[in-house]
Amino acid sequence: MAARLRIPAAGAATLRVEGAEVHLTNLDKPFWPDLGITKGDLIQYYADVAPVLLPHVADRAMVMKRYPHGAAGGFFFMKRAPSPRPSWIRICTIRHDSGTIIDFPMIDDVPSLLWVINLGCIDLNQWYAKCDDVDRPDYLHFDLDPGGATWDQVLDAARVVHEALDALKMPSYPKTTGSKGIHVYVPIVRGPVQKQVWTFAKALAQELAARNPKLLTSEYRVAKRPKGRVLVDYNQNAWGRTLASVYSVRPTPIAGVSTPVTWKEIEKGIRIEDFRIDNVRARIVKVGDLYKPLLLKKGRVDLRKYV
Repeated sequence: MAARLRIPAAGAATLRVEGAEVHLTNLDKPFWPDLGITKGDLIQYYADVAPVLLPHVADRAMVMKRYPHGAAGGFFFMKRAPSPRPSWIRICTIRHDSGTIIDFPMIDDVPSLLWVINLGCIDLNQWYAKCDDVDRPDYLHFDLDPGGATWDQVLDAARVVHEALDALKMPSYPKTTGSKGIHVYVPIVRGPVQKQVWTFAKALAQELAARNPKLLTSEYRVAKRPKGRVLVDYNQNAWGRTLASVYSVRPTPIAGVSTPVTWKEIEKGIRIEDFRIDNVRARIVKVGDLYKPLLLKKGRVDLRKYV
């Protein structure tokens, strides 16, 4: 993928991007010292993949997970958009049940993308629902978390979920988490509220775990979770939860990337280490955006038929 914007290799810089001035700092700071990957390299990656990434995160509140000292350093979550901030950062204001009102930033364009990565965010964690109706998501998903299970078990779990969704005539799209597991997404028509989406995901996860007790579990509580099972994590569908977005780099030792894959690739047997910051751009050039169906109006499931 040809870079649309060249990020300087060191120091600080102010770039004019899409009519906005973006201030970048500490570009030569090591973020993965063992791999020779700097903060500037991370920003360059996101600048390069922006055309396929931005449609998936635009118009959604963003929870910032900041790693000021790189992937192996400590991190902290930040929900409120910092102040002062550039005037061109759009805000999504969300009222929580506690009465707290939080102004989340939104990542709608290249300037805002570069701004949030410059804050030390390695992965992007957006809300499931768009800002115009934060209670009604446009997809549901299953987070297949290995816990103590093997990667081959995770692949088997993905196949089980795929078969179940196929039986329900629900199109589904897998991606690596970029860390240890697999995410499976289902595009849905906006309508059911988040609690209804969560309820459906819970029911299906529990049914699959009951049918495949040696492979799967839906037990969210770690103390009660059987060992050596893949967790079908439905709880990540709850209101206010987030997952690393598609094309997000993850703070893992290999700088893995959450990458869309095909079900044929799952059947053949992919490896999590096959998808990294240094090779995903070339894959996108070759296969395009495999998650594009998540953006389309057609092909979405009307979950109201199931809840």
